[in-house]
Amino acid sequence: MGHLTRRDLNASRERLRDQVAHALRAALISGELRPGVVYSAPALAEDFGISATPVREAMLDLAREGLVEPVRNKGFRVTEVDERDLDQYAEIRALIEVPTVGRLTRTADRADLEALRPVAEEIVRAAREHDLIGYLEADRRFHLTLLGLTGNDRLVETVGDLRKRSRLYGLTALDKRGDLIPSAEEHLELLDLMLAGDTKGAEKCMTKHLGHVRSLWARSKGPAGTAG
Repeated sequence: MGHLTRRDLNASRERLRDQVAHALRAALISGELRPGVVYSAPALAEDFGISATPVREAMLDLAREGLVEPVRNKGFRVTEVDERDLDQYAEIRALIEVPTVGRLTRTADRADLEALRPVAEEIVRAAREHDLIGYLEADRRFHLTLLGLTGNDRLVETVGDLRKRSRLYGLTALDKRGDLIPSAEEHLELLDLMLAGDTKGAEKCMTKHLGHVRSLWARSKGPAGTAG
């Protein structure tokens, strides 16, 4: 399994835990770890060539993120997200993020918006370089930092939780087809519209972007990049 190997894991326990968690996230994204399947810490530890303790600690970190759930005396099950769940998460995100983007277009400091450009460019660069972990991390920072300009911490937490629950599986197939690049470039389009003060255009772009993300997830399901 590509991501589940020892590679250059650091001997420091805390560092090792973080590295294992990173590798497990990568395995989830690539589809190596499958939704609904239960994985034991000792078995995963054997793949890494390390003890079970840092793997168990890393899996608990992922459980707090909603990526897996503990199964008593067995291990951790990769959480499943069905089409109905995704539709509902997408609807809630649209209800929150579209009008929020419109409001920020009217009220946000232009310097704060411009400060997001390097992050938007990082998203595009990660998509072009096939860096899936980097893509998702930069995408998370862009959206949550943008929402953070409202000053509403609870809003940011809510959307952050929705993002975790509706995260993409099977991105490898999408990456190979180049489907991630158009979605990545929408961040720059959104930013330009907001900086231009085009409220309706920014809201329309965010609506399109969220719909694009939802359709990408749907296309990632199937034999080539199945999510379950």
